[in-house]
Amino acid sequence: MHKPSESANRIAELIKKAIADHVVTSAEFDEIMAIADEDGILDQQEKRLLAELHEMMRSGAIKRKG
Repeated sequence: MHKPSESANRIAELIKKAIADHVVTSAEFDEIMAIADEDGILDQQEKRLLAELHEMMRSGAIKRKG
């Protein structure tokens, strides 16, 4: 099993905060996307985390604000 990348860990922490708050702000969303893109490579962990975030937003479990 591969160790999650440092950027995947940072994304996971921001998503955990959004889950706890049931909200992701535009600034938080932009930060998540910037972290995912900072090295120019979207690894498997990052892809999975972003897909989970988008699904939670689509289902209404997490709302996007501001």
